[in-house]
Amino acid sequence: MTARQNEFAQYCCELLSAAGPCVAKRMFGGHGISTDGLTIAILADLGQGEKLWLKASPEATARFESAGCERFTYLVKGVPKSMGYYSAPEDAMESSNEMAPWARLALDAALAARIPKSRSTKRSKLQQP
Repeated sequence: MTARQNEFAQYCCELLSAAGPCVAKRMFGGHGISTDGLTIAILADLGQGEKLWLKASPEATARFESAGCERFTYLVKGVPKSMGYYSAPEDAMESSNEMAPWARLALDAALAARIPKSRSTKRSKLQQP
């Protein structure tokens, strides 16, 4: 890991401080950023330089898209695949105050993903024709 990558990871942790104390760890050639054991963001380079990608719930995707954020999409054997992460809004990259509402959205998405679906919900979906 270069010093520059480490500096960017630490800067992103500071930006996301509204979600809680963050830690950046190396992951798949980039970084995962977590707070209290929950991954709320990743740092990855998809060909345009390293970017901060925030975890997004299905309910929050419209908000990310209306802010001009791009969905985390990569190619697997020529087929586009995506994950539930969106690039951070450019203006939010300037300060932790601007990033605060986005950091809370990412934390909410991580918390929602942690809650297991009930067994009865899984069973009823399996039993539907």
